[in-house]
Amino acid sequence: NLRIISSTKTPHQATTMARGPRYTLSTKATTLFVLGALFVPSVSFLPPALRLSKPLPANGISSANHKARNPSILTSIRADDNSRENVDFKASSRLSKIQNTNDDPDSTARRQIILSLLSASSLAPFAANAIGGTDSASLVKSAPIVTADVANAAIASTEGETVKVLKPPLDKRAYETYELPNGLKVLLCSDPTSTTAAAGMNVHVGACSDPKEVPGLAHFCEHMLFLGTEKYPVEDSFSKFLSSNGGINNAFTDSEKTVYYFEMDGSIDNRFSEALLRFGSFFSCPLFTESATGRELNAIDSENSKNLQSDVFRLYELEKDRVNSDHPYAKFFTGNKSTLLEGTKRQGINLRQELVKFYEKYYSANHMSLAVVAPQSISQLKEFVLEAFGEIPNREVNPPEDNWAFLIPPYVEGKSLVPAYKHLVEIVPIQELRQVTITWPVVFKSKEERDDYRLNKPNYFVSGLLGHEGSGSLLSHLKEKGWANALGASDNADLSDFVTFEVTVELTNKGLEAIDDVCESVFSYVRMLRESPIPDYVFEENLQLDDLEWRFTTKGQPGNYVQSLVTAMDKYPPSLYVAGPRRLVLKETKSTIISSDEPRSAFESTEQLDIIKNSCNDLISRLTVENSFLTVFSKTFEGKTSKVEKWYGTEYNVRPIPVSTLMRWENSPLAQSIGLTYPRKNVFIPSEKGLRLKKRVKPADPTMLSFEEKMKPITPPTIIRDDGKEGRWTVYFKQDDRFGQPKAFLIFQLLTGELYSSPLKASLALLYQTCAADLLNEYTYDAGLAGLSYSFQVLPRGARLTFGGYNDKLKEFASYVSSKLARDLNDVLPNSDDEFERYRDNLLRALAAFKVKQPYAHAIYYSGLAQQPRNFEYTNEELVNAMKSTTRQQLIEYVKTIWARGKGDALIQGNYEKKEALDIVNTIDKTLNFKTISANQYPERLKALPIPVTTAREDPVRIRTSEPNPSNNNAASQIMLQSLGTSEKDHVLIEIMSAIIEEPFFDELRTKQQLGYIVSSGIKAVEQTRTLSLIVQSNVAPAEKLTTSMLTFLDQVRKKYLEPLTSVDIELFVKGLVDRRLEPDKFLAVEVTRNWSEIANGRFQYDRLQAEVAALLTLSKNDILDFWDNLYGSERRMLVSEVVPRSGPATSKEPAVKNGYSDGTNTLLLGVGDIEKFRADREASRSVTMS
Repeated sequence: NLRIISSTKTPHQATTMARGPRYTLSTKATTLFVLGALFVPSVSFLPPALRLSKPLPANGISSANHKARNPSILTSIRADDNSRENVDFKASSRLSKIQNTNDDPDSTARRQIILSLLSASSLAPFAANAIGGTDSASLVKSAPIVTADVANAAIASTEGETVKVLKPPLDKRAYETYELPNGLKVLLCSDPTSTTAAAGMNVHVGACSDPKEVPGLAHFCEHMLFLGTEKYPVEDSFSKFLSSNGGINNAFTDSEKTVYYFEMDGSIDNRFSEALLRFGSFFSCPLFTESATGRELNAIDSENSKNLQSDVFRLYELEKDRVNSDHPYAKFFTGNKSTLLEGTKRQGINLRQELVKFYEKYYSANHMSLAVVAPQSISQLKEFVLEAFGEIPNREVNPPEDNWAFLIPPYVEGKSLVPAYKHLVEIVPIQELRQVTITWPVVFKSKEERDDYRLNKPNYFVSGLLGHEGSGSLLSHLKEKGWANALGASDNADLSDFVTFEVTVELTNKGLEAIDDVCESVFSYVRMLRESPIPDYVFEENLQLDDLEWRFTTKGQPGNYVQSLVTAMDKYPPSLYVAGPRRLVLKETKSTIISSDEPRSAFESTEQLDIIKNSCNDLISRLTVENSFLTVFSKTFEGKTSKVEKWYGTEYNVRPIPVSTLMRWENSPLAQSIGLTYPRKNVFIPSEKGLRLKKRVKPADPTMLSFEEKMKPITPPTIIRDDGKEGRWTVYFKQDDRFGQPKAFLIFQLLTGELYSSPLKASLALLYQTCAADLLNEYTYDAGLAGLSYSFQVLPRGARLTFGGYNDKLKEFASYVSSKLARDLNDVLPNSDDEFERYRDNLLRALAAFKVKQPYAHAIYYSGLAQQPRNFEYTNEELVNAMKSTTRQQLIEYVKTIWARGKGDALIQGNYEKKEALDIVNTIDKTLNFKTISANQYPERLKALPIPVTTAREDPVRIRTSEPNPSNNNAASQIMLQSLGTSEKDHVLIEIMSAIIEEPFFDELRTKQQLGYIVSSGIKAVEQTRTLSLIVQSNVAPAEKLTTSMLTFLDQVRKKYLEPLTSVDIELFVKGLVDRRLEPDKFLAVEVTRNWSEIANGRFQYDRLQAEVAALLTLSKNDILDFWDNLYGSERRMLVSEVVPRSGPATSKEPAVKNGYSDGTNTLLLGVGDIEKFRADREASRSVTMS
């Protein structure tokens, strides 16, 4: 789905700027990375490349979803979320620069980017549209119960001198950090303006602490903590409780930590207090029952099976194979049945006893960190926390890394499965990838050295230079040579005793043949860093931009925030729990850290600047040829490898890099001789004058608003220019009156039906978007660093330009980009057939990546096709075939038509006055200079195709397809129930239904039946239509079994889950949806998105949220029953989408390509070859209905 992103930060909400290593990517690569994140499946164990704090900007739920409800697959919607009409502000800057909340930056920014993997997998959205209980006693020892007197004394003991927690200037929340008597570190954040609460727990133990005999035990322990405690023995009772209170829970296992968290409605004190009690019991009295232990093994194995065809996991395992085999990082972290069941039996190990042993050894309060963000006061939260977490035993254990950090060297020649230094590993990828990565281990001698690295963040500065994309950059040079498409620089592995610093280059075919030359260029740039001092302005600009972002950082979702906080509590001193991951230059002197949270415009002293310079020089001194090793991904190695990795079956070669090549790199050319230079000064950094507000805004205090006041609609945009239906522009404008930030968004759309009217034109549109973004990148890169963003999209209803960021230089930025896109076409088109082929090759590889997506994604893709008109969604095959036939001349001719004619709609919103807004539109109008069209030439709006009605005794529409990837042995099935109702009541009723069945569905099919790791339900919107969607992916059960199990569940919904509903149950579900709608917007971008959706959809219902709240407040139990009887009974519009693997336990009869539907046979069983005819028939049916 498309969505708007704040210009200064990132999507799926947006991530606060990482103050650690960052990725510096080209515009195209950044955009693709953002899109690719949408398709990262929820997993509880993630390798670094996928361990994103928030890969789901659209709904703010982390990818590390222990319960595997996979919000990345199906997300509940808010208001009218039409994916074709939402805005996508993709920053032309780095991933690390697209940010706007307090979410976990370090964990986002430090992750390795597999550039071509992301490129290949992430363009597919254009083509695919994404695609109980027991009372048995625990073996765990419990701490004594805390009495009331002890509790009061404990609270009093925390009320002495407190540490000042540095926080952003706009963050008005109260913070307090302290320790409980049992040694648990606590950070409280009181936010009375919010109705949402969250808590996170970081247990300082991860997969590195797995016993050698039981790989995957830490991960398994994480799963098991959700399955019953002494106080709350019913399995999944915590998730059920959260579900009834509008909440979610999540967990993930990392190398050295395991993080658990939840988010819920926090407005009712006793409900939130109970949630904390339930959560706290995870860490004081888990049961680890025999039955749950046996069943949850299936979930672990299913999770591992899902990852077997992932290039990210495959690369990650080979990276660890290059580490000293005696070092804990070399272990297999995820685990599977082979290690946890068969392996333990073979060794005579009792798995449950091993779990308890692991828990009792490492789950100690003195190595845990708790963060709570909630509406309650600090004093009230203290009482809640002590009661819920005071019983966690303090085993007074030492940190796990004390047994190996700085004692066992991570890289030792001859002691790893795969050689590291001065060796090259050639890997056969699953996808069509081409990339080379140079890796430098940065090994620390002591904890003090490690802490200095974290506080000084030299990797941020160095990666910013190596990964810069402006004129004179390394990437610019590699592109000029025709060797590269994209480049990223960052830390990857991040452990107590070492990190790895990496440069990854996404290669062209020509670059793949010139890897030695590519690496030589990298070492030339490193030589410049070492021999030519980095200019002072580079450090100064980084600090200035960093604190500009700090100055305007606003709060995000509490669930994401607590993840960030508990992670930081493991890394930084208490005063830096918030600021540590979000700011640069954290030391005032060599021996002191910063003490002020005020924004800085310059270094405080020469000593402070020298600290950063020296730290950078130390890192640069480690980036030597001797200290490096290489990894190359390419399909050209297929059939030429001699080794197979143990856990994922990855085929690879390893060979020493020739001495002659090493010597050549040692003596790489001077940077100046090949055109490499330091970045020029950034002219886009806003001036202090430009940051002034045009209108003073006093944000309303939600705690002081009555319900009636909250129900008042937000002031909508007004029309400030209306040239008539057949005129040039209709311009909507709203000056910011709520957020008080010097930012704005500009959206310009030219309505025309000519640009997307065939697969060929859609392919040419993709080509133009790709090459224009790439060729504009040297200009837009610095703008992105300075908080400006832009996006150019060709959509089924026309072309759209969006701009956002600090308004100081936004007009000039928008004018320049628009001029290049509409007038100076030679500057944004490939100037040779070779360059054209580079762009086309990128897109063809991206489209080819569709075949190796997960089966659940394929099921979603085909069901989505069946609901989309053919001219709004072309098939992957259609786009591939069309892309292959495109030529450079066709592209040139096509681009001339983009701005030729149409009707203009614009929205200007933010820190502008009306006169300025009109002036901006006039400037863009002169640039685009299009001809007008008549009203009858307006393109058709998106309308969902109606699924045929079938009775309970009839077979529904069923799409059966073979899994395109023959190596993936997982089956998947999706059931969709379509509601054509367009009223607010219809929309909120289907959301209520989704909330009611979510937890029981997961509990029944995942926890009890153990059908698969991925079990998910949710709502999807196509224009005014809503569908309730359920999906399961399994490596043990065939698609038919999955479908049958889901249908059996649905058959029982009325009797088991609806009829027993009490008025209190309904009120809780309603309250959750009401609070979500009345929660004040946190970002200008959110309001802009909603306003543009209403404008683009032509409905202009700016009070939609309030109207839906009004509908919610009228709901009764009979309304819910009647709605279900209609949705699943009299008006059952059901579609089943099944994906059948070609091998493995989940396989079944191979589906036919065609089942006769396309030939006129009276059947609703469809093969891939029948979908086109089905769509045509549904379009005809819709036309008849409308007429």
